[in-house]
Amino acid sequence: MLFNSINFIFIFCPIVITIYYFLNKKHLVTMAIIWLILASLFFYGYANPKYVLILIFSIIFNFAISSALCADKIKVSRKIILSIGITGNILLLGYFKYMDFFISNFNTIFHLNINLLKIVLPIGISFYTFQQIAYLVDSYKKLTKEYDFLYYTLFIVFFPQLIAGPIVHHKEMIPQFQNPRTKFVNWKNISQGVFLFLIGLFKKVIVADNLANIVQWGYSTNIELSFIEAIYITLSYTFQIYYDFSGYTDMALGLGKMFNINLPENFNNPYIATDIQDFWRRWHITLSRFLRDYIYIPLGGNRIGEYKTYRNLFLTFLIGGLWHGASWMFVIWGALHGIAIVINRLWKKAKIELPKGLSWLITFIFINITWIFFRAENFDSVKNILKGLLGLNGFILPKISHIRFTFEHGTYENTWTIYLILGVAILIYLIFRDTKLLYKNFKPTNFYVAISLVILILYIFQITNIEYFSPFIYFNF
Repeated sequence: MLFNSINFIFIFCPIVITIYYFLNKKHLVTMAIIWLILASLFFYGYANPKYVLILIFSIIFNFAISSALCADKIKVSRKIILSIGITGNILLLGYFKYMDFFISNFNTIFHLNINLLKIVLPIGISFYTFQQIAYLVDSYKKLTKEYDFLYYTLFIVFFPQLIAGPIVHHKEMIPQFQNPRTKFVNWKNISQGVFLFLIGLFKKVIVADNLANIVQWGYSTNIELSFIEAIYITLSYTFQIYYDFSGYTDMALGLGKMFNINLPENFNNPYIATDIQDFWRRWHITLSRFLRDYIYIPLGGNRIGEYKTYRNLFLTFLIGGLWHGASWMFVIWGALHGIAIVINRLWKKAKIELPKGLSWLITFIFINITWIFFRAENFDSVKNILKGLLGLNGFILPKISHIRFTFEHGTYENTWTIYLILGVAILIYLIFRDTKLLYKNFKPTNFYVAISLVILILYIFQITNIEYFSPFIYFNF
């Protein structure tokens, strides 16, 4: 089920929230938790019920391992138990996400023809697997309390963050679920949550989905792209993925707020970053936190010498790239960011300073170029975009009014309409930078009610012109 669908917004969400608070009002706290778990499992399995069985197996397996790690007296080495837990998670993720990728590359290297398994990737498996690996490591370090199974399950399946994050930590979630103050209606939180959800809905449906049409054409066309076209398409994807993913995050945070739960921030104006390290402090913040705490630091961090620090930085981002998907494009994207982080560290060590504006421009150009590898499905697409950016197909202003963008969300035939979509996306970002400017100052006034109504009208107008609701980009990971 999609956050941007009519069924979710007008049926599923109101019913789940109403019954949850009704049960709590009747002091049926355990029933309310069970209800929220069952609703989350229904939400997760709406498209494919088979996914639910894999999720439940993962939860039971990891809870059993964590319980063993927290036990006072155990005969087996705790390191062995932790190794079994982490290995089990990696094998589960590896089978569903990377097996066909491995077979395909094995066939290429050894000139074989082993049939692909054509495994369907369970939605959100990367997110809930990372979340549970972090929990196991903390259990090993005795940093977790002996939470009961229900609260642990809710921590994993809580539907606002289940499919695409944020990647939450047990110490910031389970205590909130247990807190009696979160179990009863708080109209301020609900109104604030609804507003933030609508902001995310606007980002996704009105901005990201319209940019997606042009991006889809740009990355699939065989037409040689001019310099202007290539710039337009790369910028379109840069803002599409921001609005799509930050839109999802805003909707998730808004939904959490409706349950009196504060989910962690995942974005902080990433495109104003003045170096690549700054970018990763602002983009997908919870993933950066996981990579730092559970990969970079266990590898040794910066405690084992300069050379190994650079190695650890590079490997961390290489793993981060591969986490996004079973494709050499993601590996290259991760490697490029790993190299950039190393160069950034060396640059700072040399104490070379650039003007802030130039630093921002270099960082933004780099991010744009690396997004090409993130978005492209093959090297031919990368080659076409890069040739255009290098001006190898000409620098003239393209006459693209004849191009018909007849994808999921409408047809665009006018040149200026096409350019206007990106212009509006950039303008919104420059004015508001982040939804915090609206969200943090939220009050249930006529101004905010008017903004909410405008978004709803735009949403209704948009969905009347599409055949189906598009999934979020990060659902693929």
